[in-house]
Amino acid sequence: MLFVNACFACSGQREFYSDAHSQRVSIDFLHRYILGNYRLLYARTLAAGVNHFSQAQIVLNLLSTGRDTDPAHREEEGALIAAALRALPPNRAWRVLQTLREKRVNNRRARAVVREYLAGRRDVAFDAVKYRAKVRAAVLHAHLNAPGELGRFLFRDWKKHAYRTDLLECYREAHYSSAADGALYRLPYTVAEGLAQKHGVPRDVFLSRIEAQMTAGEKLRLQKASVRADAAAPSVDWQRLPLTRLALYVLSLSEEERRGQYDLLHDAMTQAAHLSLRRAPLRFGVGGMRVAAVLDASYSSSGSSEKRRRPLGVALAVHYLLQTAAASAAVSSPYRAFWTTKTGGDSDDPLFVRARGQTDLATPLLDALEWGPDLVVIISDGCENDPPRGASEALRVFRTRLDAARRTSVVHCNPVFDPEDFTLRALSPLVPTVGLRDAEDLPTMLGFARFADGDVPLAELEAYLAARVARMLGTAGGGAAEVAPAPPEACDG
Repeated sequence: MLFVNACFACSGQREFYSDAHSQRVSIDFLHRYILGNYRLLYARTLAAGVNHFSQAQIVLNLLSTGRDTDPAHREEEGALIAAALRALPPNRAWRVLQTLREKRVNNRRARAVVREYLAGRRDVAFDAVKYRAKVRAAVLHAHLNAPGELGRFLFRDWKKHAYRTDLLECYREAHYSSAADGALYRLPYTVAEGLAQKHGVPRDVFLSRIEAQMTAGEKLRLQKASVRADAAAPSVDWQRLPLTRLALYVLSLSEEERRGQYDLLHDAMTQAAHLSLRRAPLRFGVGGMRVAAVLDASYSSSGSSEKRRRPLGVALAVHYLLQTAAASAAVSSPYRAFWTTKTGGDSDDPLFVRARGQTDLATPLLDALEWGPDLVVIISDGCENDPPRGASEALRVFRTRLDAARRTSVVHCNPVFDPEDFTLRALSPLVPTVGLRDAEDLPTMLGFARFADGDVPLAELEAYLAARVARMLGTAGGGAAEVAPAPPEACDG
C-alpha cells in the first residue's frame, strides 16, 4: 500500500517541501523494490488506476526485465502492458516506446508491444505528424515495416514526395506555404505553431485560424496567455475538461476574474463533477449519509513551480465532487465543507479560495466532527503547524474516547508524496492515509482506504487487485477501462 499510495501521489516533480530530484530518487527506489520482490502485484498495480507517470514507469520496468517474469503470469503481464499503453495519453505512450530505444531494451516482447500499439492506433498518420520523432524512434528500434506511406514519411526524403494520405500531404505543403486556406491550418496545433513562426504568420492571425484544431487542454492553456497579450482568447468547451484541470484553471484567475465569470465557472465545475461521477460513481449509502470534507487551504497548498496550486486545486475539485455526489443521491445526503482558512476576500464561497496562512487542521476537523457526519474526508499534505499535531491529537481523542466503535469513517487523502520517508505524511495512525493526485480518483482511493490501515491481510489486497485486473482486461479492447472501486466502510458504490 505504501507503493500504491506513492504511485497515486508522486509524479517526480518538485513539491512545496521537496525538490524534483529527491522525488525521483525515492519513487525509483520504491519501483525497484516492489518489482524485485512482488512482481505480480507490481504488474497488477497498472489496473489500480495509478497516475500516468507511474504507469509509464511500470511498463518500462516490466519490459526491461522480461526474463524475470514467471511463465505462469507472462500472458497476464503482457496483456496489462498492452492495455496500459492503450489507456495512456498518446504523447506519454509514444514517449514510453521511445525510451525503450534510449534504454536499449529490444527483447522480443518489447518489439511485439510496439508492433501491437502501432497496429491499434486509429489514426497512425496523425500520430506520425504530431509525434514524429517518437514514432520514428519506436518503429526504427523495433525493426518494423511502417504501413502504407508511413515509411517514406518517417525515414526517407519526405519533402520530395507527394502523399495520398491527406494529413501527410498537408504537413509537406505547410513547409512551403502559409496561405490562409492552405495546409497549415489543417495540422495539429502544436505542429502548426512552429511552422507559423517559420513563415512569420502574426500570432493573432494564426490563433484565430487554428482554433478548430486545438484540443480543450490547449485552449485552456492559451486563456491566460491571451489575456496577458490583450488578444482574443480561444473559446473553451468547458464540458470537455477534467474536473481537477478545470479547478486549477479557476485558481489561476484573479478574484476579480472569478467574480466576473462566476456563473460560468461554477456551472462548469458542477458539470465536470457530474461527468466524473458518471465514470466512477460515488454513492453515499442506501439511505443517504452525512459527509464532511476538511480541506487544507494553507500556504503550502500553493504547490511548487512545477505543480502550481495542485494541492489546493485537488481540494477545490474534491469539494465539488462530494457536493455534487451528495446532491445527486436518491435520498438527500447532507454535505458540508470545512476549510482551514476563510476562502477568500469577503466571501466564503469556495470558488474564491486562495492558498494562505498556517496549517490549522484541528479547528475545521473539530467543527466537522461536532456536526456529526458519517464520513469525513480530509484533503491535506499533512504538514500541520498551527498547532503542530493538533489534528492528530483530536483524532486520537475522538477515536479512543468518543467513537471507539468507529461509527464515523475518517479518511485522509494526501496529494503530496514525502520523499524522505518514501510515503505520504499521515495525520494519525488511527485513520487511513491514501494518495490522491486528481479529485477524479477519490472513489478509487476510498476503496483503497480499507487496506491502508494495515489490518487487512495481503491475500485480500491481492484478490482485490486481481479483480480489477479482470475488469480492466475484460474491457480493454475498447480503450481505457473504468473499474468500479470497492467501497470504504461507510460508503456504498
